[in-house]
Amino acid sequence: ESSFGQNTEPRREQLDENAFIEYIRDKCILCGLCIRIDHEIQNSYAIDFAERGFETTVAAPFGLDFGSEQSDCVFCGQCVDICPTGALRYRPAIRGGRDYMLRPVTTICPYCGVGCQLTLKITDNNQIIRVSGAHVPASPNPAGQMCVKGRFGHEFVSDQDRLTSPLIRKDGVLQKASWEEALDLVAHKLTETIENYGPDAVAGLSSAKCTNEENFLMQKFMRAVIGTNNIDHCARLCHASTVAGLGSAFGSGAMTNSIDEIEESDVLFVIGSNPTENHPVIGSMMKRAIHQGTKLIVADPRNIELAYFADVHLQQRPGTDVALINGLLHTIIREHLHDEAFIKERTDNFEAVKEIVSEYTPEKVAEITGISPEQIEEAARLYGSASRAAIYFAMGITQHHTGTDNVLALANLAMLTGNIGRRGTGVNPLRGQNNVQGACDMGALPNVFPGYQSVTDEALREKFSKAWGRQVPAEPGLTVVEILKAAGKEIRTLYVIGENLVLSDPDQNAVVKSLDSLDFLIVQDLFLTETAEFADVVLPAASFAEKGGTFTNTERRIQRLHPALPSPGEARTDSEILVELSERMGFNLGSANPEIILQEVAALTPIYGGITPERLHLGLQWPCTDADHLGTPRLHTETFTRGKGRFHPTVYLPPAEQRDDEFPFILMTGRMLYHYHTGTMTRRSSSINEHEPKSYIEINEDDARFLGITTDDRVKVRSRRGEITTWARVGETVSPGQVFMPFHYSESPANRLTGTTLDPVAKIPELKVSAVAIEPLQG
Repeated sequence: ESSFGQNTEPRREQLDENAFIEYIRDKCILCGLCIRIDHEIQNSYAIDFAERGFETTVAAPFGLDFGSEQSDCVFCGQCVDICPTGALRYRPAIRGGRDYMLRPVTTICPYCGVGCQLTLKITDNNQIIRVSGAHVPASPNPAGQMCVKGRFGHEFVSDQDRLTSPLIRKDGVLQKASWEEALDLVAHKLTETIENYGPDAVAGLSSAKCTNEENFLMQKFMRAVIGTNNIDHCARLCHASTVAGLGSAFGSGAMTNSIDEIEESDVLFVIGSNPTENHPVIGSMMKRAIHQGTKLIVADPRNIELAYFADVHLQQRPGTDVALINGLLHTIIREHLHDEAFIKERTDNFEAVKEIVSEYTPEKVAEITGISPEQIEEAARLYGSASRAAIYFAMGITQHHTGTDNVLALANLAMLTGNIGRRGTGVNPLRGQNNVQGACDMGALPNVFPGYQSVTDEALREKFSKAWGRQVPAEPGLTVVEILKAAGKEIRTLYVIGENLVLSDPDQNAVVKSLDSLDFLIVQDLFLTETAEFADVVLPAASFAEKGGTFTNTERRIQRLHPALPSPGEARTDSEILVELSERMGFNLGSANPEIILQEVAALTPIYGGITPERLHLGLQWPCTDADHLGTPRLHTETFTRGKGRFHPTVYLPPAEQRDDEFPFILMTGRMLYHYHTGTMTRRSSSINEHEPKSYIEINEDDARFLGITTDDRVKVRSRRGEITTWARVGETVSPGQVFMPFHYSESPANRLTGTTLDPVAKIPELKVSAVAIEPLQG
């Protein structure tokens, strides 16, 4: 026994109920660092001291496991990083040895658009064992914060299912082949399609998971080698309406301000976004700002976490955002809270908007949205009275058939109050994938060259034609949804890089029919995804950890990606594949070296003109026009990109699909904290998948009681397009008559239920409003 009369056997409270972190109480010196970083940086308040005297310990509420329902722990892992004694440690990384035995490589997180820099800890046999936050001053996250996906979602890199050699379909079965055989076949089929049907019979989809350099080469391949503008990527499904709306209002379709300004805002207006789950590092910054006195308005049909911190929570009916925003505009104008000097000096067309919103009284908006007139007025006064108010939005705004109007209405709100061009203000779309901003910047879109230079502009076409030695096409191409609808007709061959269309695109049954209708399908990816299973040729690609290049994050910051590992088997970078394929088709696409490609990007893309390999350590934000330019942390400071900002009148239009007696619920889809997109990465990371192994649908407790459903019951969900089965999660997160599903699970694909009604301007589908029916299943 010890001098205190206690048994000397170490107390190893390993808290085995969670898959991420264990606590060894005997090693804890009660320094409190883990508690301070949890409270002051992460702002989760998930752990604290418990008990007293010799029994004092670090604990979650009620002494339960960190992962219990009563705990607010989100497994960001910062407490483990700061622990000086090893009392807290990562369960998945215990086998890997101590940090000093591991090789560190600092690179960029492959998940959301925040663009956190992180350090991979790698063993001698090239296994990533641990990931820690990198403290890099010129980065969006200099404090080194991380989320659960960035911390624990790395096992997919070395997963046994990684593609290691090309596959060719023979006798209906995908079989291993050499690179020579695979690339020869792809080159032959592409050439054959062009000869038989013309270049516009080929379409290509690039990827927000690829680097800027790879996206640049893909769009160059489609335009210069194939001869078509049929090039698009997943931004069409998330932020196409942002680009269209902000481009029309401001002249630039990107986030106006920088992430580090969040804590400088007097008011944050978060609408159609769930930052604590979808952009967790930004979410924690918002919570920190709130604790320091920043006011918060949340507009979301669901009771998301930030709603509990909000001064005003506007729970609008799905698809009624234009009416809500017009109601705010009406009240601000009526109460003379608008910035008349800013409107006069820096904008035009205000009177047209003033006339339209005069009809959107709080009482009328209340009837449309379900929000009380008093709440609408309270939110309007809070935003309108602020010295510095910032808008943050995501796909809850954009994924509607009125998505462009939603974005235009938000631009109206910012201009009305002069909340643009200053620190702590702005209109700030939060990008969902790590390089969706960069893929747009690089011209992986059907209507623009790199840098948003229009394909219909003759002078710009001449510039690119001269640079590439090949006449580029003049007509804008098809978008991703249009490509799939034209499959087997106008589109005969499709080349897909890093996209899992079967799970990510609306109306899954229609997507499958489209893929089946193609003459030839090429898929380039890390895994044999649900989409790759339809391919005629599958090409194995390198992951983020196996290549260099750059990513551009949601705040327009260009950051360097460092290769940390060799690619498995014969997998190659997307650039290497495109360059070799082009050679077989008689065209020199250029070098596969990322630094050389970036030099070509800078030469042809004015907003990237000063982005050179030598300057990447500066973390520059575009526009950065030349080698002396220091980048642009904040847009539209003196004048808008288009000159004067333009107000656009927007009129409320109801969602394309309404609920009825047969389909009495409105389904919303989205992301969750622990998984990501189509699950190809996080569901191959054991700790994350162990924590959230199965799909679910959120149902209000009143609806569940009426249907006879309880949590974890198996249910069937049916829409006009198809049906799935999943598990119920009953509570108060959604309102009666509304349900929510994440779209990460292939066994319960939410997008089998969603429709393909498009925004007429941005061609983005309405994924946020679908009418469904729910019934319990026995057993």
